[in-house]
Amino acid sequence: MPAPVARTSARELAYGRVRDDIIGGRFAPGALLSENELAVSLGLSRQPVREALLLIAQEGLVEVRPQSGTYVTRIDPDRVCEAQFIREAIELASLGACAQPSADEERMLRDLIRRQRGARDRDAFYPLDEEFHRALLGLAGHANAWAAVSAAKGHLDRARYVGMSATRAVQDYVDDHERVVDALAGGDSDAAIAALRAHLRFVFADLEAVQAQHPELFAGPAPARTGRASRR
Repeated sequence: MPAPVARTSARELAYGRVRDDIIGGRFAPGALLSENELAVSLGLSRQPVREALLLIAQEGLVEVRPQSGTYVTRIDPDRVCEAQFIREAIELASLGACAQPSADEERMLRDLIRRQRGARDRDAFYPLDEEFHRALLGLAGHANAWAAVSAAKGHLDRARYVGMSATRAVQDYVDDHERVVDALAGGDSDAAIAALRAHLRFVFADLEAVQAQHPELFAGPAPARTGRASRR
């Protein structure tokens, strides 16, 4: 039946766009998200938008308040730590199961790094960073695990996104990626795992600094109502 397929596709579109806007800070903490306004801006009906918001609520990125509305939450440091634990466990275990990459696999990873070298800001780099980590999982045949990683790391992604511009240059992250690929290509699995672990844990090194710089983004008192879908 065509209708369910279209509805699922619309829900996925709404989910991806709204989630990206929350992670990128374009919907600020405390913003009231109007189903009607989101549906109009996305060119969709309200139903897929409502379904998308329920999925996003399961990740703790929005809070649905009965008789009030759906509000963007603040970044929860506890959820950041939990997501980091999940991500590190999955990605490091997968990398440890990798054989030395084939010539085609190494070429693919090097091409991703080349494209990342052309990224001059976090908006250009972020999707390429996601693609790189998904590709690393794919080396060991665990590409499908990315869905589990992605679903767990909404608050982590928000903290990473802020930190990407606050404490490190984009190209520092690319250097991290290159060290991982160099170690893999050289057949040194232990060095690759150490490089990836250091890369993934960097978020902890500056989490307090980011919170100090942007306390309004992090969990504390319940976020005040700041108007409908206000963008930063």
